[in-house]
Amino acid sequence: MAVSVSEAIPLAEVPNFLPRRRRGRRVHVATLYRWSTVGCRGIVLETIQIGATRCTSKQALDRFFEKLTKQSAGKPVPEPLPRARAADVRRAERVLDKAGI
Repeated sequence: MAVSVSEAIPLAEVPNFLPRRRRGRRVHVATLYRWSTVGCRGIVLETIQIGATRCTSKQALDRFFEKLTKQSAGKPVPEPLPRARAADVRRAERVLDKAGI
């Protein structure tokens, strides 16, 4: 599903809707941008670009966290996006190169 323009929330405002983390800190907006581009554990947050502002919706956040929850519970989730998979391969290759393998 796509993010609707009528339900769009700028990523800069999303930390106000999320629970605080350790020591009462909010989720950093850079984390939200990373979730919307690279993803988290192969799952990408749905966003829409409105002018120069990247936005998401509460429904997209719900879907994103639901997928992460299912994945951590061992339930099947969609395969990671090719971009995320390629980044994982590059990281693994660097580790193997450092180990001399």
